[in-house]
Amino acid sequence: MWKFEAEQKKYRIGNVEVGGVPGERPTVLVGSIFHHKHRVVRDEQKGEFDRKTAEALINLQHEFSDKTGNPCMLDVVGSTPEALEKFIDFAAEVSDGPLLLDGVSESVRLPVLDHVKAAGLSERIVYNTVSPRASEGELEKIKEAGIKSAVLLICPKAGFGSKERVATAKELLKTVKKAGVEKPLIDTCILDVPTLGFACRTITQLKNELGAVMGGGAHNAVDTWRGLRSKMGLPAVKPAEASANILIAAAGADFILYGPLENAEYVFPTVAMVDAAFAQLRMEEGVRISREHPKYRIA
Repeated sequence: MWKFEAEQKKYRIGNVEVGGVPGERPTVLVGSIFHHKHRVVRDEQKGEFDRKTAEALINLQHEFSDKTGNPCMLDVVGSTPEALEKFIDFAAEVSDGPLLLDGVSESVRLPVLDHVKAAGLSERIVYNTVSPRASEGELEKIKEAGIKSAVLLICPKAGFGSKERVATAKELLKTVKKAGVEKPLIDTCILDVPTLGFACRTITQLKNELGAVMGGGAHNAVDTWRGLRSKMGLPAVKPAEASANILIAAAGADFILYGPLENAEYVFPTVAMVDAAFAQLRMEEGVRISREHPKYRIA
């Protein structure tokens, strides 16, 4: 089924490999913690939080990663440098996987890069995010910290279609190369239900042309769907979120930012199902699939 013109790139970030041909490799799933209004956070400014509950949520993601065979990363969000530094230290202690350094702004993220470097965490860090509006100072700081991986948010400066997204990605790839980013993860900038469609086309096109490692935050399409709860009712929310993630997985996404860690218990099984189905197609074509793949884990 999947026939790409370009060789598909694969990156190892910490203990996780991301990229490659859909079906042959499991989709990497990325859950968020300490985001705005997250129930574990007691003080967003100072970085005070419920450690026991936070650890349980991180372990929940690892549990479902083990059950399904889908590797995982942790998106660590912070509102201030002080808070983000505390959150990253905690996440690095509890989880052995890659960590997305996700401050709400450049002014929050950059001061924490010095701490990350001093703590010896640079190899595990994915800088989240670099946008087309990134400053020279931000790019230089990323280089100084020795960060080799970053999420590239391809939100076009003008236009919102898939054509504009592809052009933005190509320009941004050139930009981050100068900053020493060797393992770029391209986020297709999903804002709502219509852009979810653009994202799917962009994933397929850039994997075909460049072999790029592609993904996105599919949950955003559901979060901004105003009529979902009012017209369809609360029972429709989880199926819609699962479907959004399934859609970009079926489009070939290498990684998915699926939203709060609490969603792990239904996102991992649904994406694993897609991976297992595509794995069978690859096996029919003579490709050998690892025994650690969801194809063998979810039965």
